[in-house]
Amino acid sequence: MNRFAAIATILALTLHPAFAEDPPREVVHPVDDGRALVNPDMGWTLHYYSNIITNYGSKLEPSDTLADFPGLSTVYLRVPWAFLEPEEGKFNWSLFDTPARRFGARGIKVAIRVTSTESWMRDATPRWVQAAGAKGVNFAFGKGPAKDGPLWEPDYLDPVFLAKLDAFLAAMAKRYDGNPDVAFIDVGSFGMWGEGHTGFGAQLDDAQTLAAVKVHVDLYRKHFPRTLLAISDDVAGPDKPGAHQPATDYALSKGVTLRDDSILVQPPPRSWYHAEMAQAFWPKLPVVLEHEHYGGSKQRNAWDGGLLLKSVEDYHASYMSIHWWPRIELEENRETIDRINRRMGYRIQLRSASWPRETALGDPFTLETSWANAGVAPCYPTGFPALTLKDEKGGIVSVNVDESFDVRTLEVGPPEAAPVKAVRSEVVVAMPHRDPMGVFTVSTSPGTYDVFISVGRRDGAPVLALPLPNDDGARRYKLGRITLTGRKS
Repeated sequence: MNRFAAIATILALTLHPAFAEDPPREVVHPVDDGRALVNPDMGWTLHYYSNIITNYGSKLEPSDTLADFPGLSTVYLRVPWAFLEPEEGKFNWSLFDTPARRFGARGIKVAIRVTSTESWMRDATPRWVQAAGAKGVNFAFGKGPAKDGPLWEPDYLDPVFLAKLDAFLAAMAKRYDGNPDVAFIDVGSFGMWGEGHTGFGAQLDDAQTLAAVKVHVDLYRKHFPRTLLAISDDVAGPDKPGAHQPATDYALSKGVTLRDDSILVQPPPRSWYHAEMAQAFWPKLPVVLEHEHYGGSKQRNAWDGGLLLKSVEDYHASYMSIHWWPRIELEENRETIDRINRRMGYRIQLRSASWPRETALGDPFTLETSWANAGVAPCYPTGFPALTLKDEKGGIVSVNVDESFDVRTLEVGPPEAAPVKAVRSEVVVAMPHRDPMGVFTVSTSPGTYDVFISVGRRDGAPVLALPLPNDDGARRYKLGRITLTGRKS
């Protein structure tokens, strides 16, 4: 080999990436700490009112916001229309606002259902609506229409009834449409208990049911364009099988999600009927499940913790009810609740992260991360990862967001088998600027800083809780440190 060939060989070996030494990097592999997460569009819903306003959560002490129930994100307010508008145009919003403010003080949202027909009171629809000429039918629960029946069900397509309902929903929407403290609102004005059952009094056939569902869905969508709406699967028939039914397909076409109020009402194998139907909903919208009153389910030998978890898996559910006295349900089902919390909704995991231990201010560097969604549903609210640096006093030095990666795109998978996505993000901690004299300047001083990761808005505001330790109290999680040196001249 001649002298020039030897030099060329040395240069090739020096410049080839396989032989170049990368700068030392910090590498971390965070482990999911198993905690229950409270995040948007998912969680346990406490039945504060369960039609009867003296049931369940409403019996808690005013200072008791059930802080010990893991994963509680929502308080469910289900009441008859007559309780909210006892006289036309006079509203009892305190019935909603009191629990909303009580639980909202620690970030818990509310969900709402207003019903028109109940099995325990005649005038779920206010008597003044009936007096105005709204048509309906008297009936006896479990027996059907009866001239002198103690209960009353409106004609859900009657123009007087619909006009009064329209006005009520308009008033409700002024307060609650687009309200950030409202998780979702049920289309609850149709059928027994707002679940769509019409075999008790009205006795509607399939065509009449579909016509009524369309009108009521349209009314709610008109008044609540900025709020997640849900409708009971029972509008399609309580036990009618099939992935698609006209009533629920129509609801989905209007952006209304599915809820199933019939989990564990009956013993196996009739524990639920409409998991197949939910498959059209969950890729787009959070599915809501409500299990039977816990005590009643146990009495009928229908309760099974493993089946409750299976319903979450089968429906890809984002919400599950607490349909009983909450601490009794928690005490007797803690293991089941903990298992559900690790799967229900979405669960964004940071599997690994690496970054250079040292880099010059203003120089770009690569943040390598890998992510997974260990839940059963997509992260509906979306979220973008942000790298935040803090000084020794906890002050924020730099926030850098990767808008090219949205955790909403993470695929869901079976338990313990979530697909993992690798992400490479270019970070510049302090963008250099050349002043008129030709000197580079940066806005950040050299030093060693703590490295935090978060997921949230495009502007770096943290939103999502992650199952990681070392939370700074604002949903940022410490991963390690980085040293920023001055630029070399």
